[in-house]
Amino acid sequence: MPIITVSELAKTFWSREKQRGLRGSLRALFRPIRRKTEAVKGISFTVDAGERVAFIGPNGAGKSTTIKMLVGILHPTSGQAEVLGKIPWKERQRLAYEIGAVFGQKSQLWYHLPPADTFDLLARIYEVDPSEQRQRMDDLIELFEIGDYLQVPVRKLSLGERMRCEIAASLLHRPRILFLDEPTIGLDVVVKQRIRDLILELNQQEGVTIFLTSHDAGDVEVLCKRAMVINNGEVIYDGRVSTLKRDYIHSKTVSLKLGQPWQGYDGPGVHTLKQRGYGVKLQVDTTIVPIEVVVGQLLARYEIVDINVDNPPMEEIIARIYASPREPPQAG
Repeated sequence: MPIITVSELAKTFWSREKQRGLRGSLRALFRPIRRKTEAVKGISFTVDAGERVAFIGPNGAGKSTTIKMLVGILHPTSGQAEVLGKIPWKERQRLAYEIGAVFGQKSQLWYHLPPADTFDLLARIYEVDPSEQRQRMDDLIELFEIGDYLQVPVRKLSLGERMRCEIAASLLHRPRILFLDEPTIGLDVVVKQRIRDLILELNQQEGVTIFLTSHDAGDVEVLCKRAMVINNGEVIYDGRVSTLKRDYIHSKTVSLKLGQPWQGYDGPGVHTLKQRGYGVKLQVDTTIVPIEVVVGQLLARYEIVDINVDNPPMEEIIARIYASPREPPQAG
């Protein structure tokens, strides 16, 4: 059974517009102009237990609004949602005991206190039994390798150290769903990979469902098997990350190491990106010519020592989705 069910969920915001100057202020006071913004437009989806789902989209697409409704912070304008059998905005307090949330740009750790003090406070808030808390903390300290700075004020921690403590804090009460909003923002490559490894290990060991929003395509590619793309308040894609890449990849890069001098390639849809000595890099437009045809012709014509065929980076694929006017078929 799904643990998150969303049906025709919508959220509309109303705001007042004010023109410049005193006249504009008076008009806004006595004859206000109200502007309607449909942040979320009747979206529907389900998430099963243990899934790792990326909920991605450009700024202003409706990602944060949707998550705030799912955790009970916002009431929807219309539609329904259930998280772990509870209506979030009606049963927010009960739901809080079963979900965790990590916001990359908003800390839940007390800035001037060491992480250990925040962990103690959260344990009391979530009514964690003291003996269970000690065991849980031992497990989290070992998993996230945070023992060396539990007593260091948060303000003195690096961003990577703080994020590991943030995720550990959100897991203290053993949530069944973890909402992650930009968990690797601002981190260097090595620390990003460590955070991703920890999240994957958590999902595999404890079966925690991961609901991720991120602008980092690496997070999506490494952490999630399923992606939902939202744009202008509507879900425009819901399917496997591998299918997402297949549907929107219109070119591939072929890198060659030859055993003879390069003499060019005359076929349509192929562009030489780089050529130096016996090394060549080609870009193949797969809407014009299949990659198999190009590789076959190259093998027939040249003595090839090594060959690699690569897809474009995930960032490019996601950018193409945002810009595409068409809606791809829904994939399971």
